[in-house]
Amino acid sequence: MKEITELIHSLGIRATYIGYQYLRYALLLCLKDENYILFVWKWLYGDVAQHFGKTRSSVERALRTVVTACWNYGNRDLLHNIAGYHLDQCPAVGEFIAILYHHLEDNTNEI
Repeated sequence: MKEITELIHSLGIRATYIGYQYLRYALLLCLKDENYILFVWKWLYGDVAQHFGKTRSSVERALRTVVTACWNYGNRDLLHNIAGYHLDQCPAVGEFIAILYHHLEDNTNEI
């Protein structure tokens, strides 16, 4: 969990966003089972929502907010670097989570 938190902070996403906790938990779930990347709406949002006692829609909205905040105010250069390609526009939540997931998977031994 420490690696997830450090990555999120280095991207400029702070704990003041509601989606911050959702993103941390979503990445943890993805690292435990990569199939979450394939079924973002159905599985990932659903399990995050259930864990926090929220709806899928509210989880999606909060995650969209942190992705947008990262894009507009965060460390965009780091995001391009870990993505491995240039992003022309703000990534969708699923793409953003996949980028972070692959970076964490490649750079950590144990979560």
